[in-house]
Amino acid sequence: MGHAGMAAAAVRYLRAEPVEALPRPELRCVRDDERAPVDQAEFRRVLGAFASGVTVVTAPAAEGEQGPAGFACQSFSSLSLDPPLVAFMVGRTSTTWPRIARAGVFCVNVLGAGQAALCRAFAARGADKFAGVPHTPAPVSGAPRLTGALAWIDCTIHAVHTGGDHLIVVGRVDALGATDDDEPPLLFHKGRFL
Repeated sequence: MGHAGMAAAAVRYLRAEPVEALPRPELRCVRDDERAPVDQAEFRRVLGAFASGVTVVTAPAAEGEQGPAGFACQSFSSLSLDPPLVAFMVGRTSTTWPRIARAGVFCVNVLGAGQAALCRAFAARGADKFAGVPHTPAPVSGAPRLTGALAWIDCTIHAVHTGGDHLIVVGRVDALGATDDDEPPLLFHKGRFL
């Protein structure tokens, strides 16, 4: 069987099986034998050559929480069309992630080129990130949908995987939308906004 035949067989197999969420992994520290012999500063410098879009991931207030949660995130991507899945990565030391996990839902807000200040506000620790930020509830999750964002993706947490010092969060898309504006996206490249 050639490569095309194997690929077609794999597609048929995958379409025949329903996709189910994996159990949540046991969280643990990164062991010394898992650390690559790469200088962290060099790693950051080289990977900074890859320009990425910028988003703000938000969640409604979970039970017992004072208000909604949110953080700036540049490690977001689409993952699957069928079923519709997206993914973002978040540091294990994030103080916002546990609040999003407790909510069980989130909304990804894709920022436009004129929203660098909004990104900085959501990157700060400890402040009320939503103070003075206009938003409306996303239709399914109720997570804050930031006014002026180029697009929004409303999700339910589907799976969480370990990835070194980060977690890989997979969300199943429940609703989404985009503006008709021609505004370019906010990009991050070599440590600065473009």
